[in-house]
Amino acid sequence: MRIELENAGHHAGIGAVTRAAFAGGDEAELIERLRADGLVRLSLVAVDGERVVGHVLFTTLHVVVDGRIVDALCLAPVSVLPQYQRRGVGSMLIRDGLARCKALGGEAVVVLGHAAYYPRFGFSADLASKLAAPFAGEAFMALELVAGALAGDAGEVVYPPAFGIDGGH
Repeated sequence: MRIELENAGHHAGIGAVTRAAFAGGDEAELIERLRADGLVRLSLVAVDGERVVGHVLFTTLHVVVDGRIVDALCLAPVSVLPQYQRRGVGSMLIRDGLARCKALGGEAVVVLGHAAYYPRFGFSADLASKLAAPFAGEAFMALELVAGALAGDAGEVVYPPAFGIDGGH
């Protein structure tokens, strides 16, 4: 198994993986909207042989803390074919993706996901709790790729329209 940067040849496989991982969800359509709006900062695939078996997407996200714009990304979605789940594929994609996001100059990443899963990568609901956002609670988490990137008294996260969140925040 190897991790690769997404290319156009992976798009159909990414769609298939995402639909299988999120049966009944609209995550595959979300990926298409984010691509169409030019918001993709990093997209990685896990490939077994020639088959796409996993995918993670990091997109540009507007975050301001105490009037300072933070170079932030949103991790969404991460998808793994059901038969490859619980084998470390998602973890491998996320760890590789976070390292690449930092190398690209990213300062922070936010995620809305399982509270028992994402803390293993350093995500914290406490860190995200001071950010005004359309989400709250233990599933909304943040990770600083640069120490102190989210330090401050007041912050705001505004999601782009492609996410379909009323008002973005």
